[in-house]
Amino acid sequence: MINVAIDGPAGAGKSSIAKAASKKLGFIYVDTGALYRAIALNAVRFNAVDDNDALVKMLDSTSISLTFDESGAQRVILNGEDVSSLIRTPEISMSASKISAVPQVRAFLLELQRDIALKNDVIMDGRDIGTVVLPKADVKIFLTATPECRAQRRYRELIEKGENVTFEEVLADVNQRDYLDSNREIAPLRPCEDSVIADTTGKNLDESVEMIIDIIKGECDERI
Repeated sequence: MINVAIDGPAGAGKSSIAKAASKKLGFIYVDTGALYRAIALNAVRFNAVDDNDALVKMLDSTSISLTFDESGAQRVILNGEDVSSLIRTPEISMSASKISAVPQVRAFLLELQRDIALKNDVIMDGRDIGTVVLPKADVKIFLTATPECRAQRRYRELIEKGENVTFEEVLADVNQRDYLDSNREIAPLRPCEDSVIADTTGKNLDESVEMIIDIIKGECDERI
């Protein structure tokens, strides 16, 4: 199996790029951030985002799984409910950054992520895939872009979904998430020593996807 780990800050385009690259290569795409968002959604429902004891207790009754349709698109199932469209709001994004700093949450999801990678050719994206989840991944990529570029992309996505937000609010959220993700004690966001740094600033989706595919093929071309 070929495992590709893509890490990077919020809004770098990890999900869109990894999803498109996976489809072209015939790999399974795993958006690990969606798993944390699902737990965050559950935590919001249980009023447990800022209460670690309640959060950890909540995990005992939490079931999360991923399903993939015929096109390879990922669906996130929380306690039997498809929450794929409910976990993409600014509130859930910020809550996900908070709960992802809790060791018990990360341990809860670790086995699921590794099991998927063990059984499939995958491109898996997140914050600590290359450093913690798949430290022996065949290819490690750290995908990034300037905060302003990432905020602009996120702003466009939210406006298209009908969200009432300003660019300044989205940029503030991006900077806050960067701070939380980079300064948490458990698995902080950082590139691995053996990561390939890929900057998508100024690149469109197609250009970014081709850049990632070129990196993957360059690392393991004889196996693809």
